[in-house]
Amino acid sequence: MAPVAPLNAHQLLVFLLQIALLLGSALVLGRLARWLGMPPIVGELFAGVIMGPSLLTHVAPGFAAWLLPQRPDQQHLLDALGQFGVILLIGITGMHIDLAMVKRQGMTAVRVSAGGLLVPLGAGVGIGLVLPASLLAADGDRTAFAWFIGVAMCVSAIPVIAKTLLEMRLLHRDIGQQIVNSAVVDDAIGWLLLSVVSAMATTGVHAAGVATSVVRLAGVVAFTIVLGRPLVNLITRFAGRSEETGVGMAAAVVVIFLCAAGTQALGMEPVFGAFLAGVLLSSVGWGAGSGRLASLRTFVMAVPAPLYFATAGLRTDLTALARPTVAVAAVAVLLVAVVGKFVGAYAGARASRLGHWEALSLGAGMNARGVIGLVIAMVGLRLGVLSTAMYTIVVLMAIVTSVMAPPILRYTVRRIEVTSEEQHREQVLLGGYR
Repeated sequence: MAPVAPLNAHQLLVFLLQIALLLGSALVLGRLARWLGMPPIVGELFAGVIMGPSLLTHVAPGFAAWLLPQRPDQQHLLDALGQFGVILLIGITGMHIDLAMVKRQGMTAVRVSAGGLLVPLGAGVGIGLVLPASLLAADGDRTAFAWFIGVAMCVSAIPVIAKTLLEMRLLHRDIGQQIVNSAVVDDAIGWLLLSVVSAMATTGVHAAGVATSVVRLAGVVAFTIVLGRPLVNLITRFAGRSEETGVGMAAAVVVIFLCAAGTQALGMEPVFGAFLAGVLLSSVGWGAGSGRLASLRTFVMAVPAPLYFATAGLRTDLTALARPTVAVAAVAVLLVAVVGKFVGAYAGARASRLGHWEALSLGAGMNARGVIGLVIAMVGLRLGVLSTAMYTIVVLMAIVTSVMAPPILRYTVRRIEVTSEEQHREQVLLGGYR
């Protein structure tokens, strides 16, 4: 077999410039977003928006065509880079899962997460069934489209939520722990649903296909529980014997990518496997609060994650909002997403006998879709379920809900009394999450 020809000089030059410009712009705009009181993800995403069809293509079409050529081989390089980033990012997200803490919260987390998941899921599927056909991808299936919208609305973004609570000094509060725990259950079920819906989009919406997807999903979860944890425990114990932090980082990355490859091989999304890998690492003491993988988290959040968000922004076309149909659909989707999550979380919290302000705080915290909403949007676009216009709407929904969360939380949490137990807990928990 003849050897595969390497990248030619021009392809390599363009690829290197793409990385430098996207990462540099993401860094600058991310810092600007933070200075303006918004999550850095907003600026990182707009780094790609500026360089994509929303602006650069119109301002400097010649340079845009040279920097971002519409050639499959050149685009696949950026796609591969983005996949590398998102798989690591979702692995880090899974490391925030503390199943023991969720268990301690008991039925409160289950009720809140059930309401915060089922109501927006149903509302999202409902609006997906009535949105204009022009928002579907060419030859897209309406049922798969509606379920993708529902899943995008029902999830919550654990990384955004945890970071917001940390910056607001709320992780030591009971309400902060309840928000995180409820979001954990929401996201775990959301990833399961994404795997099923993705399979529906690729194999078609029919009973046999859905049943096969559910069986595969059950098999993956069973394997994770029965064999996954002992295997990951063995790997981490071996890596933990080394005094070099790089060995532990490499071992964690191997686990994440092996799990991602496993779910991909089974016809499910690789991000689901990455999420399970993060949960497994957390279950053996290598979670986000342990400090063992702090260097890996710093690297992922500083380089691959901003690059992923920037590449996601490249596919966002804000000029589509100039069309009345798209603009009206965007407003409708945002309203349904916000109201659905608030109503569901509030109802679940009140059913658990939490107060009015605690229930509103849970709705505000869980309303942030952030990273997870972007990942689902990218999956829908890649699978040919979402059109570019609908992808843009889902991305905007993820951003706006994440920006809304902090100011609403500040307003509601002020009205919740601080207990002596919360004051005692503050130093321990805040130190762990740092």
